Amino acid sequence: MNQLKSREPGSVALPGTLSPSLRGELIAFRRDLHMHPELGNQEFRTTAALKARLEAAGLAPKVLATGTGLVCDIGTWDRARPMLAIRADIDALPIPDVKTVAYRSTVPNRAHACGHDVHTTTVLGAGLVLAELDRQGLLPNAVRLIFQPAEEVLPGGAADAIESGVLDGVGRIIAVHCDPKVDAGRIGLRPGPITSACDRLEVTLDGPGGHTARPHLTTDLVTAAARIAIDVPALLARRVDARSGLAVTWGRIAAGHACNVIPQHAELSGTVRCLDLPGWREAPDLVHAAIDEIATLHRAKSTINYVRGVPPVVNDPVITELLGNAMTARRGLYAIEDTEQSLGGEDFSWYLEHVPGAMARLGVRTPGDTTRRDLHAGDFDVDEEAIEVGVELFTAAALIDAAPKR
Repeated sequence: MNQLKSREPGSVALPGTLSPSLRGELIAFRRDLHMHPELGNQEFRTTAALKARLEAAGLAPKVLATGTGLVCDIGTWDRARPMLAIRADIDALPIPDVKTVAYRSTVPNRAHACGHDVHTTTVLGAGLVLAELDRQGLLPNAVRLIFQPAEEVLPGGAADAIESGVLDGVGRIIAVHCDPKVDAGRIGLRPGPITSACDRLEVTLDGPGGHTARPHLTTDLVTAAARIAIDVPALLARRVDARSGLAVTWGRIAAGHACNVIPQHAELSGTVRCLDLPGWREAPDLVHAAIDEIATLHRAKSTINYVRGVPPVVNDPVITELLGNAMTARRGLYAIEDTEQSLGGEDFSWYLEHVPGAMARLGVRTPGDTTRRDLHAGDFDVDEEAIEVGVELFTAAALIDAAPKR
């Protein structure tokens, strides 16, 4: 990457690669998680499995106050230097797993279709490797593992984790997110915004109802809902700096039960996404005003439920450079590519409101595979080579970060 000051491969001799036996164990661990997905704040089995494996390695993980998720410190903390934290999200999605594989989800309408099983496994693997290095006296400063629940539940489980103290003593934080557009063996990096803000929007419209033969005597809620669906995004495009990328996208519209009856109630729901923080902060007032204007024009009573989600993930340039140096030390410059800003939301952003950090895109596509896969799809799967890559990235970043500064 031209934005990063990366070392040439081999210029830094770093311990902490995976043994074949641990590599196999981590693949099996990931498949077990994949077979037993749990939704946000319900990740009890996942939490117990992580706790048991970390304790078997001689560590002392602590379950978060919410009842699921863990925090675990490795090594001796030099209090003169804050710790590096490595974060994983552990929850699954409420969709069916439609793959034909031996490790297909065993839970109806539940699937790890966003790669959180991979995120969890890579952080676990990094923790096990770092714990062994610490026993050998090769870990200069403590590292904290954060296994966070409920990333998929707005406004995200990160806020609860932070409230429970997971950032106490932490000065920097890193994470990865699976990317099916990047080959396994590679990562994508981007200083600055790498994801977008994401909020939830619910609108209800009410009117007296009536006969479709006499729409002039009542409030035509179907037309009002249709105009809101079409005109709100258009209005916002002229009220916000275009560089903010503020976008309202509807996922659901419902109104009426009979072809000749004007309904008394209509509903719309969707998401509000934004590329930058200034636009995101303006969004609620602007969206409310646009909806109210159109509803009033059509004589409909509007009720708006605007649910704050997450701000954009804005990668710190210095921490992004750390990830670049870590990957270069492990696999060379060829293993890093530039990545674009996604319109997806990620509650890793809440950590960055408190400490600097960065998220990398972890490649999970088998090289040469032309099958199109996407996150949040029932057939989502990964090339499990990505697990080893993620462990290597995290362990190298921890060692480079913890090394005494000259």
